[in-house]
Amino acid sequence: MIGLRTTLAGRISLAVFSTLVLLFLALPIVLIVVTSFGNDAFGSFPPESWTLGWYKQLFAEGSKWPAALSLSALVAALTTVFSLVLGMTAATALVRSELPLRSAVYGLVLAPLVIPQVVIALGLFLLFEPAAMLGSPIAIALGHTVLASPIAVMILMATLKGIDERLEDAAASMGAGRLTVARRITFPLAMPGLVAAAVFSFITSFDEFFISQFLSSVDTVTLPVQVFNVLQYDVDPSVTAVSALLIAVAVVALALVGVVRRLGGGRQDGLLPTETAVGLPAGSETP
Repeated sequence: MIGLRTTLAGRISLAVFSTLVLLFLALPIVLIVVTSFGNDAFGSFPPESWTLGWYKQLFAEGSKWPAALSLSALVAALTTVFSLVLGMTAATALVRSELPLRSAVYGLVLAPLVIPQVVIALGLFLLFEPAAMLGSPIAIALGHTVLASPIAVMILMATLKGIDERLEDAAASMGAGRLTVARRITFPLAMPGLVAAAVFSFITSFDEFFISQFLSSVDTVTLPVQVFNVLQYDVDPSVTAVSALLIAVAVVALALVGVVRRLGGGRQDGLLPTETAVGLPAGSETP
């Protein structure tokens, strides 16, 4: 490989270009956060004066935001549990066993990530409507699990491939059962990946709109659906406060992933894998 000579002009150009790209990506987030503290009812930028009134309005008496927030948190928590159970089961089957047609199964698991969400939402609506489950937090959580579980599977597959299978074999050879091996060996070593999978599953569910819109009812409205309903008929500045809270949740969640990875050894190979996650013999390790 030919190394490119680094020049002062090249370093400056790269720094300027990288800064512009980062500003372009971060500018909408900064605008939302700053506008949420403005006193202007139309959300102008920059604000002429500052206030916390929009945040107070979210939790004022008669506000619908607390109910939507609590429902989104409940649904996201349920989705996280469902995704971890399905994700760990599927990842173990794909990594630790000689599963027939492994590549086809892996492609089927990842299919919800490439199918348009509105198509998935319509299919879930046709599934739950005859069962009279529309508006049920369980139904919404199951719908969100369709989108969150593939992400959990990718993360947990990469995590399991980074665990030396000989440790599990050694424990089994000394008389430990499968549950004991999982509880004492696999789960502790996979904890950084489990936390990352849980965080990304929670964020995926908390921000999901299409499935929530199709499966919600009048009495059960999640936070993204409530935002859409408010903006559909009026410009409510409190939406900027809600958006800022959603951004804060995402930032805190990603910071938690970073802390867990650092405490878990500072390096989790392939946490979000770019290489093919299937097609390797069970127990094989990537360099």
